[in-house]
Amino acid sequence: MQTNQVLLQDSITVIIAHNAISSEYKMTAQISTLGELLTSAGTQWRVYDIGRRITKIDKKQFAQIENTHVPYPYPLGNHAFIAIQFWDNQATLDPYVWFLKFPLDEQSKLIVASRDHFASMVLEALGTQLTGEEAQGKLDNNPYVYTPNANKLAAFNALMKCELKRPASQYYETVEHYFANPELQDWQNLALQGLADFAMRLEHGNNQANLMSRWTSLPEQVQSPLAAMLEHVAISTELTEFLQAQLEKQTPEHLTGSINCLRSMSGSHGLGLIAQSVDYLLDSELAEQPDVLLTVAGRGWETLTDPQRLYTFMDKAAHCTQIEGLFESIFADLVAIPMLRPHVLGLLRAQNRSETLSRAIGRLFS
Repeated sequence: MQTNQVLLQDSITVIIAHNAISSEYKMTAQISTLGELLTSAGTQWRVYDIGRRITKIDKKQFAQIENTHVPYPYPLGNHAFIAIQFWDNQATLDPYVWFLKFPLDEQSKLIVASRDHFASMVLEALGTQLTGEEAQGKLDNNPYVYTPNANKLAAFNALMKCELKRPASQYYETVEHYFANPELQDWQNLALQGLADFAMRLEHGNNQANLMSRWTSLPEQVQSPLAAMLEHVAISTELTEFLQAQLEKQTPEHLTGSINCLRSMSGSHGLGLIAQSVDYLLDSELAEQPDVLLTVAGRGWETLTDPQRLYTFMDKAAHCTQIEGLFESIFADLVAIPMLRPHVLGLLRAQNRSETLSRAIGRLFS
């Protein structure tokens, strides 16, 4: 498969940094948040989390995050990974994007000094003229700007084109044709960006029906990257139910197939169906497979607000010995998520824990 890394071409200009520098700056008295900076520059803007799942963050919530009134809702590795899309209606039709990575404190709140440092560097380099040709390349040495991986870039590009009502990439038609014609087996001609465009356009034509008809026969080289795109999509209840049924048909030998089903449905609004699939996996022979545990933690974390499910999950993680430090890593990841933090900390006081889970929790403090 061609893994074309299309950097939001044709519709979005991306500002990406490759080096880091360190210096001290303070924001001006007139501009105290990124939201104010973007607004004062005369731009329209949107914010997305792109760490766990590409999720829009509304402006009110983002203001609360910037003012540390609330923790960042989707922390990953003690950082907030965000994409800010902005455009100047007077100057250009093409939006710009900053991919930013900011550190968080132990309560998952934004470390304001880092945000201030970034904004001050922007003001020094660009002033309030954030768009236009003169802005290009002036943030190349910014330590808070980073390059997402190819999967995230492809998914974000596809989503932005849908939201902006722009045409899909040149790779989309090949993927659409592949799914519409079951006799075609030349998956090597499919591009990652085309799969992303297809995933974001399941409601177009017969795309969803064609996906369901081909799902079980898809080679892993197509199904796995497609699952990496679908996890960012709020798929329909019908497709969620289909994927749940397919997951429960998998045998222990089909580990990748089970993971792909869970990843693909994880962005659905059918949280109950996702929870049922997590329960099924936790009650199966796959429950102590590191990849399954990591997929549940990374994609199905919303289901772990249920105390019994969380206990079962963490107990399985404690019993998994294939990767050293897996339990500690999962605990640190989940306890940082605001919606899960009280539940995860509750495990420290839980009665009648298994001996293995108790020992694993003890290692957290050794």
